[in-house]
Amino acid sequence: MSPSRTGRPRTDGATILEGNGRVLSARLADAAFFWENDLRIVKSVGLEGMAKPLADVTFHNKLGSQADRIARIEALAREIAPSVGAKPDLAAEAARVAKADLASEMVYEFPDLQGVMGRYYAEAAGHDDGVPQACEEHYSPLGPSDDVPTAPVSVAVALADKIDTLTGFWVIDEKPTGSKDPYALRRAALGVIRLVLENGVRDKLRFTFFAPMANHLVFVLTKGRGDFAREAIETIRALGYQTAAEQLRRTVEEEIQSETLSGIVDTAISGAMKQADELLAFLHDRLKTYLRDRGIRHDVIDACLAMPQADDLTLLVKRAEALSETLKTDDGENLVQGFKRANNILAQAEAADGVEYSYGADVKFAETDEERALFAALDAAEAKIAPAMEAEDFGAAMSAMAALRAPVDAFFDAVQVNADSQVLRRNRLNLLSRIRKICLSVADLTKLDW
Repeated sequence: MSPSRTGRPRTDGATILEGNGRVLSARLADAAFFWENDLRIVKSVGLEGMAKPLADVTFHNKLGSQADRIARIEALAREIAPSVGAKPDLAAEAARVAKADLASEMVYEFPDLQGVMGRYYAEAAGHDDGVPQACEEHYSPLGPSDDVPTAPVSVAVALADKIDTLTGFWVIDEKPTGSKDPYALRRAALGVIRLVLENGVRDKLRFTFFAPMANHLVFVLTKGRGDFAREAIETIRALGYQTAAEQLRRTVEEEIQSETLSGIVDTAISGAMKQADELLAFLHDRLKTYLRDRGIRHDVIDACLAMPQADDLTLLVKRAEALSETLKTDDGENLVQGFKRANNILAQAEAADGVEYSYGADVKFAETDEERALFAALDAAEAKIAPAMEAEDFGAAMSAMAALRAPVDAFFDAVQVNADSQVLRRNRLNLLSRIRKICLSVADLTKLDW
């Protein structure tokens, strides 16, 4: 290199490119060498053979090895598969080999290629039917702007991978605190939410969480010895948690005393149920943030979370979107005010009288046209809302509810609820109870801020 007039070496672009080219050439040569070596292993023993060394790689000292984790993900992917439209055997196959590339020389040297190389190795090993794609995509989504997998096998393994992470670290009490989240559980939770919602997955997450949590708890309680004899498996299976039973059966390495076994069974079952509820609440908090960015208020979500099947995120969001749209209309907004007025009058009367006004309203005791019109409107609303809710047509149910706005307003304008006649008063309070019951069948409007 010729010196410049200042005596220093030249640093022109060509020189820089030449130096970078030499470095890049060396790295590419290394990559080619690793690729050839890895391919020889894959073609000799397959991806499962390549993954065997992962049995000696610790995932976490309280959660076992990478091989232990792969076994859990396989069982969970098989369980999730039907709800995402994947074949259980294919989902299990993909889960078994999805992390095999972690044992490859290529990924050891170039960690950012994990997943990408998994796809190439899976193709080279003869896997097909979405398995290679799942090897690459099961890490996704990694962030809010990352693409979400849509291929059924990929979705099954991606959900299983993230749920295993969430349930495992939740069980060992490594939960996010403040700004600290060393195991990226918030990211994993958002990944589950996006995978579920953007693929329209219908799954009861509370029960999906139970199986891996029971398995994690068993591992922790027995310090990884493997512990469940036949009666423990049958106890779990009797509760309907087939996957948990199968997962626990796989961990058996030596039997333990029956009296100890009974205690571990009880602890694992009760602990898994409690932890599943707590993890679901964590997901709901992340869901609020996710939906707030989509223009849905937190109190609207709370009104829907209070309803049954809140662990079915797709159903929950469908309800929240319908309620949000209804509240943007004059009828929806004013009906909420009418509902709150009815609910307050009713609550005060029930507290004062020591009874619950929840049945017995009879149109024959109606004295005004407004009362009779409200009876008719409530009958019409119930006839529309019940089948709409059964069909999960929340938009139709909300519209039928909002249509009560005019007759409810007219009733309050014309009728004195706390009449001197006790017969009229009771009848009108029971009529308010019908308003409350119908509105609460759609969403818990008491949770709304206004």
